[in-house]
Amino acid sequence: MFATGLSRAVRESVSGLPREFWWLWTSTLVNRLGAFVATFMALYLTLDRGYSATYAGLVAALHGLGGVVSSLGAGVMADRLGRRPTMLAAQVSTALSVALLGFMEHPLAIAAVAFLVGMASNASRPAVQAMMADIVKPEDRVRAFSLNYWAINLGFAISSTGAGFLAEYSYRAGFLIEAVMTLGCAIVVFVKLPESRPERTVAEKADEAGVGLGTVLRDGRFMSVVGLSFLVALIFQQGYVALPVAMGTDGFSSSDFGTAIAVNGVLIVALQIPVTRFIAHRDPRRLLVVSSLLAGYGFGLTAFAGSLGVYVLTVCVWTLAEIVNSPVQTGLVVRLSPVHGRGRYQGMYTMSWAVAALVAPLLGGYVIDRFGSEWLWGGCAVIGMVAAAGYWVLMRGLPEEPRAVAAAVRQEDAAKASEVTPAA
Repeated sequence: MFATGLSRAVRESVSGLPREFWWLWTSTLVNRLGAFVATFMALYLTLDRGYSATYAGLVAALHGLGGVVSSLGAGVMADRLGRRPTMLAAQVSTALSVALLGFMEHPLAIAAVAFLVGMASNASRPAVQAMMADIVKPEDRVRAFSLNYWAINLGFAISSTGAGFLAEYSYRAGFLIEAVMTLGCAIVVFVKLPESRPERTVAEKADEAGVGLGTVLRDGRFMSVVGLSFLVALIFQQGYVALPVAMGTDGFSSSDFGTAIAVNGVLIVALQIPVTRFIAHRDPRRLLVVSSLLAGYGFGLTAFAGSLGVYVLTVCVWTLAEIVNSPVQTGLVVRLSPVHGRGRYQGMYTMSWAVAALVAPLLGGYVIDRFGSEWLWGGCAVIGMVAAAGYWVLMRGLPEEPRAVAAAVRQEDAAKASEVTPAA
């Protein structure tokens, strides 16, 4: 009985999406299965190459800075050149730069190539999200973004485990395997994915010419969403920066942190699909408000953690927030983006996460050193409440989604038809 219900739930969650979406989903999974650099860069530099933790932090920051720089440029490319060429260029560049990084010896060369890897690996994201918005119907977008996020985390969970064993043998082999997997992702895009950028009329081309980065920056409501996204991302990033430091200060081992953070990936893989069914057609404003509060309070509870079990409980709380927030937030970005400016808008949204990844280590470390970890966790709770209030105010009076408008038109047409149809 349970198995039958679960099978039906999974089938309903994945049904009705176009074939192109599943090839895009496959390329995402293949790409994440090969993830190695972002996960093991610090260990590679400190353990294998013998560099200091300060140098490893600098390289990680440069990697993040590369992502910040490429976000907007890749968004413009996705609108001007197309989603497919942007993805191909990003993936081939990522493969080449990752392979090159494995052979770099000089500290300056390693830092420079790490910056290039950050630029290349982040450049495909605006194009992927824009293509997904192009090929999936409005009413299915939250579900599609959820499934894509599930693929990201499934691939990351598998690659992290495999890469850990591989690192004991050869870090360079890990870099080369990531390069090969990324090229495989590019091949999938080249062979199976057609260009999805909507066809434009002469009038639309004229309108598009006026959609520049200045247009995005002047879009007050959208830039408010970007700001709120940055606040939420700042909270989530503490799970990978401040949390291990705080646990280490409290006397917990690296394996304890590994156990706690592994719960994040396991829950996302296990719950993303059923939660997707639950949130698919619910009010996005309430979902974003609730997820922001759960993120803030989840990290806020860390201030009271005195055992591994409590740490795991806090991870469960903010992971649930992550499962809800990511697809709903991405869907909101699509909803606020003009059709022929989706790449630029997605690029700006992607940049909010890239900047948060750059700022969070600096901010978290400063607060812990200066005031103590309890102040950081309390600050996360406050930021979560501020973000929740911002979403509540921002989304009042938001125009109806196309699916809602279409449904209203169908109901009106049906009513008119019933008025003119003679009774039997």
